[in-house]
Amino acid sequence: MEHLSTVFHDLVVHFGYVGLFVVMFLGNMGAPAGTEFVMPTAGALAAQGHLPSVGSLPAWILVAIVGTIAEVCGATALYAIGYYGGVPVLERYGKYIGFKHSALVKVHGFYERFGTITVFWCRFIPFVRGVASFPAGISQMSLAHFIPYTAVGSAIFCFGLAYFGNAAGNNLDAILANLHKATLAIVVGVVLLVVAAVVVMVLRSKKARTDPGA
Repeated sequence: MEHLSTVFHDLVVHFGYVGLFVVMFLGNMGAPAGTEFVMPTAGALAAQGHLPSVGSLPAWILVAIVGTIAEVCGATALYAIGYYGGVPVLERYGKYIGFKHSALVKVHGFYERFGTITVFWCRFIPFVRGVASFPAGISQMSLAHFIPYTAVGSAIFCFGLAYFGNAAGNNLDAILANLHKATLAIVVGVVLLVVAAVVVMVLRSKKARTDPGA
């Protein structure tokens, strides 16, 4: 994992904006690119002059724009894989791993009700943000809803972290060490919340079955 992170970092350093696009695209296709570290690193590289500005447009803004476009492209590609490939595969082979048609119906129902807010907030959750588009595709969520909410979330993420990295400049390495710890804490917190939500849903389901007249 650390070796992969180094490879992604080197892509940005050696290939500039093209490398940044590739890394952010892959990071939204499920690759462990560590996009929450790539963006501030690119912002710092912009501050140090390693990534050029264009005219009067500051380099960190270009970093954010490239990152946002790459994220939307990568997320949409993964959405398409879920939409066109995931559903037929799950319908045919899901039973072998315990994923029945009823589960697919539940996923579809969840995204019908909470899809837009789920897609938006997943843009800010480390690790989850890189794979969240796949279940959105499997649920066949409307592309007219998926793209705008993904784009807005990605823009906030990319512009915020690019500006942060640009402001940090040469002090970024020390800050990223603490950011890594914070990221782990966020992931643990999200996992606990998901587990708690699943437990509550299971308990409510059992209560509904045992008390049908309620």
